[in-house]
Amino acid sequence: MRIVLHDTAEAARAFAVARIAATLAAKPDAVLGLATGGTMEPVYEGLIAAHRDGLSFARATTFNLDEYVGLAGDHPQSYRTYMRHHLFDHVDIAAARTHIPRGDIDPAEAAAAFEAALAASGPVDLQLLGLGHNGHIGFNEPSSSLASRTREKTLTRSTREANARFFGAGETPPHSAVTMGIGTILESRAILVLAVGAAKAGAVRGMVEGPVTARCPASALQMHPDVTVALDAGAAAELELIDHYREAEELRRRREADAA
Repeated sequence: MRIVLHDTAEAARAFAVARIAATLAAKPDAVLGLATGGTMEPVYEGLIAAHRDGLSFARATTFNLDEYVGLAGDHPQSYRTYMRHHLFDHVDIAAARTHIPRGDIDPAEAAAAFEAALAASGPVDLQLLGLGHNGHIGFNEPSSSLASRTREKTLTRSTREANARFFGAGETPPHSAVTMGIGTILESRAILVLAVGAAKAGAVRGMVEGPVTARCPASALQMHPDVTVALDAGAAAELELIDHYREAEELRRRREADAA
């Protein structure tokens, strides 16, 4: 893993924007894996700004990690609506080139259709991931198989409580979601994880320095050859090898400067 430390959440998010934009600039027909949630909203704001400055999404294809079971794509709290609101409606990407698991059909059917579309278009060139407080990636909750494919997954109480803020008064977050599996995620060519805030520090420690275990699904990323983790100071606070990560990144910058 490449661990990139930033003083602020804004800097970590700017790094993520730059990495995604560079991927598209180098490969305009890139396949992007996208994530949702509050952490990603400023990232998409940055990508919209980059689009206004000339970055094109017209030839890109996107695959989102997950969707709530029971929600149609036009539901206000669906991830289809989230992506339209925060990115798709503001850039030059055709709806047919965007893929999100369907939440309004049989979950097994939705999962199979999603895997088939990914097999036809993929692999993902760059997969963007957030990190749950309990170490989940996508909706792969603790106890998820580290070789799992896209499927329905029951959400933990803590995840439902964390996501309740996105639902209106009196609405109950769904109890399950169709999510890209850990095995599917690991087939991406490159992975970018963005985590900010002290509340994520324990999950970051488990992902980066803990054992590879279903107790912390994100720890499976240790097995991937090209993972970059962008952190702010709060999210990095519990890392024991933090000085090593700083030194490694400084050496990387010097080498890149010498090569330029």
